[in-house]
Amino acid sequence: MLPWKRVLRPLAALLLTAAVAIVPAATAHAATAPSSGWNDYSCKPSAAHPRPVVLVHGTLGNSVDNWLSLAPYLKHRGYCVFSLDYGRLPGVPLFHGLGPIDESAEQLAAYVDKVLGATGAAKADLVGHSQGGMMPRYYLKFLGGAAKVNALVGLAPDNHGTDLSGLTNLLPYFPGAADLIKSNTPGLADQIAGSAFLTKLNAGGDTVPGVRYTVIATKYDEVATPWRNQYLSGPDVRNVLLQDLCPLDLSEHVAIALFDRIAFHEVANALDPAHATATTCASVFD
Repeated sequence: MLPWKRVLRPLAALLLTAAVAIVPAATAHAATAPSSGWNDYSCKPSAAHPRPVVLVHGTLGNSVDNWLSLAPYLKHRGYCVFSLDYGRLPGVPLFHGLGPIDESAEQLAAYVDKVLGATGAAKADLVGHSQGGMMPRYYLKFLGGAAKVNALVGLAPDNHGTDLSGLTNLLPYFPGAADLIKSNTPGLADQIAGSAFLTKLNAGGDTVPGVRYTVIATKYDEVATPWRNQYLSGPDVRNVLLQDLCPLDLSEHVAIALFDRIAFHEVANALDPAHATATTCASVFD
C-alpha cells in the first residue's frame, strides 16, 4: 500500500466517525425505537390528506432516527406517514445512504409502490432530507416516479451537489482519493458537485412536469454547500430560506430535519398548500 493510502484510510475513518457523532441518535435506539404510529400499513389516507407521505432520510441516516420529530408531527396532523431505509452497504448497520444513488432511487421506487399498494392511494408525497431530498428527483425523472408522486419537499437537499464547505476542493491534492471514495462509498462520491451522477440528473432541467417541488434551506448549512446549490429552477418550484421566515432560526444541516419546527411548518404548508398559513418564528409553538 502506498504511504499516502496508509494516511488517508485512518483519516477517512476519523471523518466518518466525526460525521456520525453529530447525529444525535444512539445506534441502539435506532434498532429499538418505536415508530410512534408511522409505518402503519393499515393507515388509510383521509379526504383532508388523501396522499401518504414517504420520508426519505439523508446520508448516514436511517428510517427511524432521521424522523423522530417530523414523522410524529405529520402523523398528529392526520397524515399516513412512512419511511424507508435505502443505500445500505454490506457490513454497515444503521448508517445508510452510502450506496450508488441511482440504485437507491430504484429502492425508493419499489417502496413507493409498496406504500401505494397498501394505502390504495393513487399518488404519494415525498419529504426528504439532504441526499433524501435530491435522490428522489432521479426516481421522478428516470424511473417513472412522476406518475406516482404529487410533491417533493427537500430539507437541505444537495440538488446541485456540494463542496462540503470547500473540503472536496482538496481531493486533487490526494492522488487516488476520489477513486477511493467512489469505490468504498459511492453515495458520497455521487453528491460531490460536478459528479457524473449530478450531471446526468440536472441535464435538461431540474424538474419534470406534474410534480410540485419545495426546497427548504438554511444559510447556516455546513454540509450541502454552498447552500444556494440546493435551489431548483423550473415550473412549480418554491425555494424557501428559513432565515427569510424567521431571522432567529439558527438551524444548520442536521437540525433542519431533526427538530426545527419552523421548517416542519413549511413542510406542512408544502404538503397542503390550499390550507397553508404564514410561517414565522412563532411557528415553533405550532
